[in-house]
Amino acid sequence: MFSQIERFLTYFSTVKKASKNTVQSYRHDTLSLLSYLQNKGFSSFDQLTPQSATEYFEYLHEQGKSAATLSRNAAALHSFYKYLMQFEGVLENPFREVKADRSIRQIPQILTNEEMELLFAQPNLLDCKGLRDRAMLEVLYATGARVSELLELNVEDVNLSVGFIRLRAEGTSGRERMMPLYPAAAKYLSEYLCTARGILCSKDSGTALFLNLNGDRLSRQGFWKILRKYQQQAQISTKITPQTLRHSFAAHLLENGADLKMLQELLGHTDISSTQFYSQLLKQRFHSTYSKYHPRAIKTPV
Repeated sequence: MFSQIERFLTYFSTVKKASKNTVQSYRHDTLSLLSYLQNKGFSSFDQLTPQSATEYFEYLHEQGKSAATLSRNAAALHSFYKYLMQFEGVLENPFREVKADRSIRQIPQILTNEEMELLFAQPNLLDCKGLRDRAMLEVLYATGARVSELLELNVEDVNLSVGFIRLRAEGTSGRERMMPLYPAAAKYLSEYLCTARGILCSKDSGTALFLNLNGDRLSRQGFWKILRKYQQQAQISTKITPQTLRHSFAAHLLENGADLKMLQELLGHTDISSTQFYSQLLKQRFHSTYSKYHPRAIKTPV
């Protein structure tokens, strides 16, 4: 796979006459994709499906990548797969529908406090699956974790005696952050660990914290299905994705007085500009609410 990238970059530089800076950027973007795919167990580029390509861009969003970076990635990977189809025998370009203009960060959906409570009320706490789901939802909202960080948690990452959980960023950076758990999150996580996880556990579970019904580590796709199910049950009109809970975590903290620097640390952003996005979002929401409800704002001048 690495040799295919090298051949692509040589072709892009010599035949397409791309600039040195562009080639360097495309090298970074294709190698990042390679690292992601290897971590997911892919052994060749032709295994990547359109759904997997979409999930990769969701992953980039979770990492707080800027709109410009996402646009460049879309262009780089689209070009890379066009090359693979032309010269390397790959049959499909999974990035064909990922356009640069679609990768620009859109205003995210934020759940209200009432919607959060309604979502939390959906899992059936009388079975192990429901208790697991409630624990996951509480941990996500308590920590603002990326879905990749949530699903990579191991039992040893949980310290309920002091009410903290250790999150590790996916990738090679090795960045970790210790996140506090509010009492309800600690309660449901403790109940899951003491009862449900033991029921779900198999000989191959290892130390994975959140398990599926086969005893394996819960997958990203599995978690998406869980969220869709509870959104439909709760009849919440807002589209809910794993990122929705992370966005809601950030927006609600800012609404209640958290400063941007603290929020940057909590979210695990390396660049404060990624965090400032939430401040801009709140300003837009406040302006929208003002325009909708202020009696003088909704009247048409005569």
